[in-house]
Amino acid sequence: MADSLFVSESTLTDRYQTTVPDPVRKALGLNKRDKIRYTIQQDGNVILSRADLNQDDPVLDAFLQFIADDIQKNPQNIKAVSAELVERVQDLVGDINADLDDPLSDEDD
Repeated sequence: MADSLFVSESTLTDRYQTTVPDPVRKALGLNKRDKIRYTIQQDGNVILSRADLNQDDPVLDAFLQFIADDIQKNPQNIKAVSAELVERVQDLVGDINADLDDPLSDEDD
C-alpha cells in the first residue's frame, strides 16, 4: 500500500451492511443516496468508485482490456497509421457530421 493516499476501514453488520468511512465519502464526493461501484480485479483487489449515471458497457470494457493486455504483451506489433490511410478515411467521412447522442430513427433500429 505504499502508493495509497490513505487507508480506511469499516465493519460489516450482521446484515452485511457497512458505513462508508468519511474520508472515502469525501474523496469520492458521495452524498446520501449516491451509488457506488465495486470493481473486483483478477488479483482479488477491489476498487471502490462513484457510480456514474452513464453505465459502462461490460462487453466494450472487456474488449478494451483485451486490447490493453495485448499491447502490453506485444508492443512490437504497434505500428503508426500511415498518412495514406488517414487521408483515405478523411475522404470517406470528412464532411459527415454525426451526433452520437441522437436517438436512432425507427428505420435505423
